Amino acid sequence: MNPSSSSFLFTLTIIFCSLHSLGFANRLIQQTCKNCSKTDPNISYNFCVASLESNHRSQHAKNLKELGLISIKITRHNVSDTNAHINDLLEKNKSLDPFMKECLDDCLEVYSDTISTFREAIRDYKAKRYSDCNVKLSSIIDASTTCEDGFKQKNNGVVSPLTKRNKDTFQLSAIALSIVNMLINSDL
Repeated sequence: MNPSSSSFLFTLTIIFCSLHSLGFANRLIQQTCKNCSKTDPNISYNFCVASLESNHRSQHAKNLKELGLISIKITRHNVSDTNAHINDLLEKNKSLDPFMKECLDDCLEVYSDTISTFREAIRDYKAKRYSDCNVKLSSIIDASTTCEDGFKQKNNGVVSPLTKRNKDTFQLSAIALSIVNMLINSDL
């Protein structure tokens, strides 16, 4: 075999292995999302697949444990982005309705508190303390709900500018929580 033939075969082998790995990761994501959406009515299968596939690391996930950590980090990114968005809303709109400002301030506080919670949740997850991680992820779900509910306290026509972000945070947290619960139940 000449050198160019062996180089070609090596390249072909690498491509095949990569495609096989991507296929496994896609099946892992699809099966995980199927299980998540089946056990939790708050999780949309399509949202789950799209969210997990949006992160390039998930294409190389070898197992549920790796995918779980990725889902927690996707949720953390979403929360950090929402926190920054709330800050922008408060800074750019100095003449906000007092009730709207109060709601945004409350949302900023609950979302800011969750950032340190993520550090702890990731530490617990990596140490396989899944029950502790579960508790922390549950508090993050509560943050998105608390934020959204704050806007509904008065019937004065104020509409939450964070509804989509709160729903996404809720669902992303639910996905991560569902994966953690799968790991608890499987003793991985």
